[in-house]
Amino acid sequence: MQEQSQYSAAARVPLIKSPSLRVPHPVVLPPDIHPLPDSVTPYFVYPFTLESHILTLESSRRSTLEAHALRHEAYLRARADEKERRKRDALRRIAPGFEPGEGHLLVPTKRASVVAPVSPPQPPRSVMDDLVDQLAALESSSPPA
Repeated sequence: MQEQSQYSAAARVPLIKSPSLRVPHPVVLPPDIHPLPDSVTPYFVYPFTLESHILTLESSRRSTLEAHALRHEAYLRARADEKERRKRDALRRIAPGFEPGEGHLLVPTKRASVVAPVSPPQPPRSVMDDLVDQLAALESSSPPA
């Protein structure tokens, strides 16, 4: 008995070559190409002549970055000082003589002539007491009949 392959049905299907496909031309190397050497270690030579150039560039770059950082810090400090100055000016407009950074506050002084004598605290009154007082005031203000 003939063994059936899973691809036996596909064996009878005709293949059609697409006209857009083509076989690439073989690559031809030029005769003067430089082959790689057996050892590449001679190519890894460090040129110490560049080191001084790189170091001077790096030092100038660092000094430039430090100058920019200092200028940036000075700008931020000036901005914070200006903001604080404006805040103090606004507070001085409201309360002249006020200095928040000095630690002392202006405390009002009491005058003897302005101070009212302190009366002893009165017990809380009820609603009925208020009503009786109002009715008494109405009776005394009304004309006799």
